[in-house]
Amino acid sequence: MNGFERRKRNKMEQIYSSSFELFSKYGFQKVSVNEIAEHAKVSPATIYNYFGTKEQLYADMFKDWLDKQLEQYEDILASGRAFAEKAKEIMLLEAKNLKILTDQFQKASFFEASGLMRMLEDYSEQKMMQFFMKFVAMGKDEGYIRKDHTDETVMLYFTMYKNELGRHWEASKQESIARNMDRLMELFFYGLVGEK
Repeated sequence: MNGFERRKRNKMEQIYSSSFELFSKYGFQKVSVNEIAEHAKVSPATIYNYFGTKEQLYADMFKDWLDKQLEQYEDILASGRAFAEKAKEIMLLEAKNLKILTDQFQKASFFEASGLMRMLEDYSEQKMMQFFMKFVAMGKDEGYIRKDHTDETVMLYFTMYKNELGRHWEASKQESIARNMDRLMELFFYGLVGEK
């Protein structure tokens, strides 16, 4: 990457970071391109040159955020830790990210929320599914997930568990959930009956 590309990438990161912070705090409708530009310390023209419209900035910013979350998950999965530890960390991050997304949807108008949902569904179909299949294959290889369970069944189970964690992921409960995560992971892997 040459100097120009590096400067452009840095500016885009500033814009993504500022727009995510402002959109999260105030919602899409209440934030102007000028406010984002001021917060990111760039000119409004720079934002229009890079993204064209505020709507495109929002879409690109959201995809960038999703890519960064997936990159974190990939790094965890590639680490040398045991599968159970990887699953625990990924599930905690997923619950936290689900809370962030839920907050985004609550601040969005119907039109914005439906656009966010479409983006999220497209992203899930394209990138998250590949990651999840790799996650399940690793769990099966290491003996944490029974080989006779279908990928669809495991995905449904994982999604139900993650959604329930996300539902309880509030500032006042984060510490409690993190503290009890070992027990929750034991339930995740072995159920109420215990190890078979």
